[in-house]
Amino acid sequence: MCTAATYKSKDFYFGRTLDYEFSYGDQIVITPRNYSFHFRYIGDKKKHYAMIGMAHVAENYPLYYDAMNEKGVAIAGLNFVGNAVYSEVQSDVENIAQFEFIPWILSQCASLAEVRELLDRINIVNTPFSEQLPLAQLHWIISDENESITVESMSHGLHIYDNPVGVLTNNPPFPQQMFQLNNYMHLSPKQPENTFSENLALDAYSRGMGGIGLPGDLSSSSRFVRVAFTKIHAISGESEKESVSQFFHILGSVDQQRGCCEVADGKYEITLYTSCCNVTKGIYYYNTYENHQISAVDMYAEDLDGNNLICYPVIQGEQINYQNK
Repeated sequence: MCTAATYKSKDFYFGRTLDYEFSYGDQIVITPRNYSFHFRYIGDKKKHYAMIGMAHVAENYPLYYDAMNEKGVAIAGLNFVGNAVYSEVQSDVENIAQFEFIPWILSQCASLAEVRELLDRINIVNTPFSEQLPLAQLHWIISDENESITVESMSHGLHIYDNPVGVLTNNPPFPQQMFQLNNYMHLSPKQPENTFSENLALDAYSRGMGGIGLPGDLSSSSRFVRVAFTKIHAISGESEKESVSQFFHILGSVDQQRGCCEVADGKYEITLYTSCCNVTKGIYYYNTYENHQISAVDMYAEDLDGNNLICYPVIQGEQINYQNK
């Protein structure tokens, strides 16, 4: 299970949690402009926009979970098990394998307007990367600083939805995620007024009672509501540290703790990592379940005209600052 969100202060931010019971071996990966992408059905793309994100690298190919490019477009793929369906190869369209979708978008789109044009001619194909890495059942949130969309490939075709809240979790399909917000229209960050009865002297006896009814369980439906409410009402200053800190707090509202979500005997889903991309500046921030310290990789500190992947290992192990030693 995962949650993705956007946030805007002075700069534009985009990120996600990746919740699972184990890691495939993740790295922060910068793909420079001259790395040659080999696409299974449309050939090679030798020159493209640079990008950075979290990926598993297999056979020198970045299998991105979430990433942004140098032009300000960001994307994340989230589990969509039981609903995601990909197609056979078709004629007269651009056939893109599911694992190629993120680099295909980020390599050539400088805005959501360009993404929409590209999606008009796409067919997402059910070709796995390899026998060892089968198809992942995903849907995607794609954003720039002005708007977000959700892309879902299902049995009845490819669906592209405007995403006005800039949030995505897992199941159900996105229209149902949005519809359930109707059930929470009464929530507010303000203290509630007594509308139960004018004849009863009811009292708001605690702070935060405007949020009574906000779901707190770990289901994807509840996480969608919770992070949407948190993101919409979150306020920070415009400095980088204030904005990044606030973004981690937004996604921290749906953190998964080991032991609370058992997916098999003795196996528990946890928030493996949380990312925060400053899409404006090209900085990829992250922390992990075992390391709450925020780490960062700046795309522009590297040679973006190179042709080899630039990889940084995820820093693990809790970093504790002793003030009296």
